[in-house]
Amino acid sequence: MEKKGSKREAVLTALEHEGLSREGIARVAELTGIPEADIYGAGSFYTLLTDPGPRVCQGLSCQLNGFEELAKQLEATGQTVHRVSCLGQCDRAPVSLNAENRLEAAAPRGGITPDNPDLPMNLGGADDVNYTALQRAKEMGAEAVIAELEVSGLQGRGGAGFPAHIKWRAVRAEAAEPKYVICNADEAEPGTFKDRELMLRRPHLLLESLAIAAWTTGAEAIYIYVRGEFPEEKESLENALSKGGLEEFDFRFVVGHGAYICGEETALIESIEGRRGMPRIKPPYPTQQGLWGKPTLMNNVETLACVPDILLRGGERFRDLGHTEAGTKLYCLSGHVNRPGVYELPLGATLDDLVEVGGGYVGTPMAFSPGGASSGVLPIALRNAPMDFRGLAKHGSMLGSAGVVVLNDTVDMAVIARIQAVFFEDESCGQCAPCRIGARLVRQALDSYLEKGNPDALQYLDDLAWEMEEGSICGLGMVAAEPAVTARKHFPDHFGPRT
Repeated sequence: MEKKGSKREAVLTALEHEGLSREGIARVAELTGIPEADIYGAGSFYTLLTDPGPRVCQGLSCQLNGFEELAKQLEATGQTVHRVSCLGQCDRAPVSLNAENRLEAAAPRGGITPDNPDLPMNLGGADDVNYTALQRAKEMGAEAVIAELEVSGLQGRGGAGFPAHIKWRAVRAEAAEPKYVICNADEAEPGTFKDRELMLRRPHLLLESLAIAAWTTGAEAIYIYVRGEFPEEKESLENALSKGGLEEFDFRFVVGHGAYICGEETALIESIEGRRGMPRIKPPYPTQQGLWGKPTLMNNVETLACVPDILLRGGERFRDLGHTEAGTKLYCLSGHVNRPGVYELPLGATLDDLVEVGGGYVGTPMAFSPGGASSGVLPIALRNAPMDFRGLAKHGSMLGSAGVVVLNDTVDMAVIARIQAVFFEDESCGQCAPCRIGARLVRQALDSYLEKGNPDALQYLDDLAWEMEEGSICGLGMVAAEPAVTARKHFPDHFGPRT
């Protein structure tokens, strides 16, 4: 039984140092007052705690660029190599992490949009250390700040596209205290690496945005949950914070421990609290009962990074920067293109617009994933469709995190579908049966088809996808079958009889 005054939030950090051995767990139990079985249950959920040692990314972009050869090279040196889900370095593929969780065998970071002061996030520009937007917020007043966000039309850039002002207003209106702000920097969607670049290139921009959010909502503390595979990004933010100017705010860093599902907001909260990262049933929503059961505002890195420009230059200006929806968007580009990278374009840009700034296609383009693994695949015939939140939904896809992966005609779409199916099976938290069982059945069906060449192996795929979408607790299970379903829909010739 959990002791009074226990320190559950310290469990995962303590396990980093003590490990998951019987002796290590006993020491953590003594330190935190949490039962040993509970500690093991929490720690065994996270791959950075269970699988120490070199890790090789087997995400889609790395698979397209020779991840297996890299893995074999490392294994030839006598190392035990873990093949893991996307490491958020798709522009540098293939990549690996060493035993100290540092990148190895990685190319230089990809391209970015050159310095342009008209861009709200402007990755190529100098980071502003003066925090003028924070001062502007205080001059405007909290209600005016939220009103300006509403005028701007800013939608969540983490994948859901939910209007930002609604969350901010909801947390501010809650009577319960204390309140919290959480920055979701657990970027782990395959094909996505935009938040990484913001944290590395514009750390002051993000910190200022969080300060504005905390001041506006009346939050007591600011938690920055940084993906465990991003130590350099965390150091960038810590170094920026050490420069001073934000001493009135209580910033707290939390490091993830290797679980894609913690990108889901309630799973992330569970992780901060020292538990397995399993999504909660909603409602209640985090804006009502979030961290420690208190009102909590959670936004993605990119969402927050748009706020200073909105306050300094106006919501209308930001809204009008978009082609089809409000503002600019950081689009991640990888796969069969000449210059992978992160490019800031008007929201609603097309694939051709994006690839043009990315140096053009490699080979003959055949398909693309517009929003990471969760968005499935689309045929290249839709290369001029606006990549925005509403438009892609009309084509049975979604913008998601805007992790765009281009595929040329050298790939086998059934193999591509299996790569993505492995990802979702590996990253399912296992809490609900539709996702836990369904993700495995999708992968097994593709394995059977690729092994035997009989399309009958896929006859129940659509029914399975429907059950997963309708019955899963969170978004992972709802979309886990999408890569297979959409690949089969748009490329039926890749799923015929094989000899």
